[in-house]
Amino acid sequence: MSSKQPTALNLPPVDPLPEATQKYFDICQEKLGLIPNVLRAHTFNIDKLNTFAALYNDLMLAESGLSKLEREMIAVAVSSTNKCFYCLTAHGHAVRQLSGDPILGEALVMNWRAADLDARQTAMLEFSEKVTVESHKIGEADRQALRDAGFSDRDIWDIANLAGFYNMTNRVASATDQRPNDEYHALSR
Repeated sequence: MSSKQPTALNLPPVDPLPEATQKYFDICQEKLGLIPNVLRAHTFNIDKLNTFAALYNDLMLAESGLSKLEREMIAVAVSSTNKCFYCLTAHGHAVRQLSGDPILGEALVMNWRAADLDARQTAMLEFSEKVTVESHKIGEADRQALRDAGFSDRDIWDIANLAGFYNMTNRVASATDQRPNDEYHALSR
């Protein structure tokens, strides 16, 4: 795979990018210092890129009872279970950055149970892992465990949607050999 291609697939980007897409990428470059390869991978079809970005932005940035760090922790725990190199690298960085704790980021990547977590975080990641491994076995007791840890039903909805989203993106990233930006590896360490 060429270092310029975000995946192993030969899907040339739309050229030139539409003005709105280029503006979005310029904002990414300004705020993140890079254009995430997950976005670049979608540039062969701008409608798909816009759909992906809208769902990601809603799940990760919109108002929620979950903090940004908790959302990133879900992304890492799910991606660790699925062994998704792209998401572990990108979201592991986000956990390190948001928490200011590189050890937390590394522990979540390797085995979230090794991390120093509170009861709320543990319940959230147990549920996310169960969504990943055996969602068909989730029952009222699992939802009640989240309520008992302080999550509202809206929060449970958000946790389930985040876990589902990262299960989907992990599978796409692995199937297409999507590679994280090299810059992620050294950030927030």
